Amino acid sequence: GGHGDRAHAAGGLDMAVWDAVAKIAGKPLWKLLAERFNGGKADETILVYPGGGYYYPGKELAGLKAEMRGYQDQGYKVVKMKIGGADLATDIKRIEAVIEVAGKGENVAVDANGRFDLATALAYGKAMQPYGLFWYEEPGDPLDFQLNAVLAESYAGALATGENLFSTIDGKNLLRYGGMRPDRDWVQLDPALSYGLTEYLRFVEAVEAMGWSRRRLIPHGGHQLALNIAAGLQTGGSESYPGVFQPYGGFADNISIIDGYVRLPDTPGIGMELRPKMFAEMRKRLELD
Repeated sequence: GGHGDRAHAAGGLDMAVWDAVAKIAGKPLWKLLAERFNGGKADETILVYPGGGYYYPGKELAGLKAEMRGYQDQGYKVVKMKIGGADLATDIKRIEAVIEVAGKGENVAVDANGRFDLATALAYGKAMQPYGLFWYEEPGDPLDFQLNAVLAESYAGALATGENLFSTIDGKNLLRYGGMRPDRDWVQLDPALSYGLTEYLRFVEAVEAMGWSRRRLIPHGGHQLALNIAAGLQTGGSESYPGVFQPYGGFADNISIIDGYVRLPDTPGIGMELRPKMFAEMRKRLELD
């Protein structure tokens, strides 16, 4: 019983097993998932968005806008930025600066990383609502379902949360008690941190039994596993980290981003080997151990 960090270790092992299973079958993981768990259906293109917009000393608005233009140059359409590291008035200026680059609010998601109490979450929601943002992510503590539910009653835009939940039952409780709305909100369990793909398959089954569409799921993490899941199980899309967490952030080197969407290659397995710098770093760490 109990969840938490043990889920991360199990997720790593589970990921390795599924990579091997797909390679033995001679198929990319996304195709294997489509055949085994989705009636052979898969998405040819997958929505992706970059996680960015972090706070750095001296970055200011000009640096933030330059970062977002860089994502556009890479092919992204929807971009995500951090909020909560400054006061509300400053963050509103930052949001307006990113909207100026992205073209409209629906191309901008904001992420508070669980920083807010209820009063602050409500104040941000009220201030941001006119912008029509893509979503307002993790406003409060991931287990504060009441905060999320109260916010959902007043914030008409989309909410997103779940990246710091670690099991199917965690996800079910979010949908039961967190006020999540199946017509607009997004659920972001991270399969690599939550016992792996095997547990994520159980979560997808539970979500659909509760009347939700898997299209409202966006696996968190910005990694090849989540991208394969998004394609093979036809979820709502996948995150990416092209500018941070290197050499691990971002997708395979041969994946092009066109108007915010990607196509997956037919390489067997998850595709870790398609990121040579990352794969070399992984091998080096294993050899040192």
